[in-house]
Amino acid sequence: MQKYILGKKNHITVVSAALIIIGFTSELVFHQEQAAMWSLILASVLGVAPIAIQAYQALKVKVVSIDVLVTLAVIGAFFIKNFEESAIVTFLFLFGAYLEQRTLQKTRSAIKELTQMAPESALKQVESGEFEEVDVDDVDVGDTLLVKTGAKVPVDGTVISGEGYINEASITGEAVPVGKKKGSQVFAGTILENGTMQIVADRVGEDTTFGRIIELVEEAQDSKSEAERFIDRFSKYYTPAVLVLSLLVWLVSRNIELAITILVLGCPGALVIGVPVSNVAGIGNGARHGVLLKGSEVIHDFSRVDTIVFDKTGTLTVGNPTVADTQYYVSDIQQTLGYLTSMERESDHPLAKAIVQHLGVLDTYTVQRTNVVAGGGIVAEVDGHRVAVGNVGLMEQEKVVFSEKALRDIARFEASGNSLVLTAVDGELQILMGIRDQIREGVKVHLRKLKRLGVKHLVVLSGDNQGTVDLVSKELGLTEAHGHMLPQDKASYIKKLQTEGRTVAFVGDGVNDSPSLALAHIGIAMGSGTDVAIETSDVVLMNSDFSRLPHALGLAKATANNMRQNIAIAVGVVLVLLASVFFSEWMNMSIGMLVHEASILVVILNGMRLLRFQLRKER
Repeated sequence: MQKYILGKKNHITVVSAALIIIGFTSELVFHQEQAAMWSLILASVLGVAPIAIQAYQALKVKVVSIDVLVTLAVIGAFFIKNFEESAIVTFLFLFGAYLEQRTLQKTRSAIKELTQMAPESALKQVESGEFEEVDVDDVDVGDTLLVKTGAKVPVDGTVISGEGYINEASITGEAVPVGKKKGSQVFAGTILENGTMQIVADRVGEDTTFGRIIELVEEAQDSKSEAERFIDRFSKYYTPAVLVLSLLVWLVSRNIELAITILVLGCPGALVIGVPVSNVAGIGNGARHGVLLKGSEVIHDFSRVDTIVFDKTGTLTVGNPTVADTQYYVSDIQQTLGYLTSMERESDHPLAKAIVQHLGVLDTYTVQRTNVVAGGGIVAEVDGHRVAVGNVGLMEQEKVVFSEKALRDIARFEASGNSLVLTAVDGELQILMGIRDQIREGVKVHLRKLKRLGVKHLVVLSGDNQGTVDLVSKELGLTEAHGHMLPQDKASYIKKLQTEGRTVAFVGDGVNDSPSLALAHIGIAMGSGTDVAIETSDVVLMNSDFSRLPHALGLAKATANNMRQNIAIAVGVVLVLLASVFFSEWMNMSIGMLVHEASILVVILNGMRLLRFQLRKER
C-alpha cells in the first residue's frame, strides 16, 4: 500500500489541487461552508498520506526529515481545525517535490544523453566471412566488425579497410566530423555519418573510452563534496532543533498555531537540494564539453587553484617532434646509426619515433640486456657493444667524456630549442641529434584565459634541457621553467609549491607524470595520454584538447560560486520566514510554505544555469 501511494504522488497532487479549488469555490461563490470544509479535509488527508509515509520511513532509520516536520504541522492544523492551511501546505509540499523531480531530471540530462549513446549491437565477422548482428557484449578484442553509414561504432578499434567521416561529439565534445581511413583510431559511441568501414576491436565494454567516460561521470555524480557532507550533518541536527524551538514557543506562548507555523517555515528543503543540484549540473556541463570532473570535491579544490604546473611534451607541445639538427663525431657512422635504429624501434617515446622516422630503413641488430633509465634514456648491448641513447645526464652516468666541440654543439643545439638525444658506443660519443616539437596551436591564448581566471603562477617542468624549456617558457609567457627534471624531481617540486601554501594543479599525459598527477591538489590528464595517467588524475581533458582547460577551470569556479549562492538563498529565506513569524502579522503557514517551495525552485533553477555555462570570449 505504501509503495502504491508513493507511486501515485503526482496524481495525488493534481487531485489535491482540484479539491482545494472546489473547497474555496464552494465557500466564496456558493457559500456552502460544509461542502468547503469536507473538500479541504479530503484534500488534506490525501495530501498528507505520501508525506506521512515518507516521514515514517525516515523515522524507521532514525532520521528526523523535513517530511516529519510537515506531517506534524498538518496534524497540528487539523487539531486546531485550520483545514485551509493544512490542505494548502500539503499541496505546496507535494507540488514542490514534483518540481524538484522534474528540474533535477533536466540537470542529469547530459549524463542520460551519454548513456543513451552507448552502442547495443555490432556487425561481427563470423567464420564464414559474413557479418552477423550480435549484442555488443559478445564482441571480443581482435574481432573484425563492420560499421555502416549512420551506425554507432560499437568498440574502440582501428580501421582496417574503408573510410568515412565520424561524429566524435560524444567523446571530444566537438561536433565537426573527423575523417577516418585505414590505420585511424575510432571510439565506441561515435557515429559514422557517411562511408563504410571495417575495424578490428582494440577495447570492448567498460574498457572503451566511452565506457570509461560514463563510469567516471557516474562516479563523480555519486560522490559528495565537503559542503554536501556538512549539510547532511547540519540537517541531522537542524531538524530536531526546529522541533524543539516549536515546542518552546508553544510552552511560552501557548499559541499552537504559532508553534505549527514554525514547524512549516523551518523546513531546510532548499538547503538540502541546493548543493547537489549545482554539482550535478556542473558535472553534466563538463561531460558535454569533453571535460570529466571526477566528483564534487574535485570541483571545490579545482576552483581554488592558483598555480598550474605543466609537463611540456604532449601537453604544451603537440608531442610529435621531428629531427631538426644532427652532428656526427666519427667518420664511419652507418653502423652506429644501425645500433641507434635498432634500439629506438623498441621504444614508444615520441623522440624515439622521431629518430626512427628520420633515419628510415637501415640494417638492424639484435638488442639485448635493455635497461630503461627513467628520465634519462636507454642503455643496451648491441652487436657486442654497450650502447647508450639519451640525454646529457645519461651520458654523464655512463662516464662519457665530451670534447670541446661536442660541448659547443650541445650548447648551440639547446639555444636553438632542441631536445637532445646523444648516442655513445662503449663510452664514446658518436652522434648528437637535436629534436624539436611544435607548440600546440592556440596555447598562448588559453594560458591568457587561465590568468584571467585567477591563476597566478604558470610553471613548466620537463625532462628536456633547460635551453629548450626556456624557449618554450619565453614564447608562452610562463612564470617559471625548469628543465632536466626526472619524475621524482617533478614530484618534489610539486611538494615544494604545496609547502609554500599554493593550491596546485598538474597537467600531464605520460606514465612518468603519474606521481605528480597523484600528488598535486588537482591532477589533470590529457585524454589521449596513458591509461595510468587518466586513472590517477582528477580531471580528464578528452582528446587532449588543451582549449578545454580554461573551460574546465571556469566551470569549476562557476559551480563553486553557484553552490555558495544556493546556500545563502536557502539560509536567508529560512531566517526571513522565522523572523516574519515573530515580528510581522501577515505571515502564516500557507504563505510560509509558498515562499519555502519557491526558494527550492529558485535554487534548482539557479543550479540549472550551469548547464548553459560557457567561458566568455576574449574581446
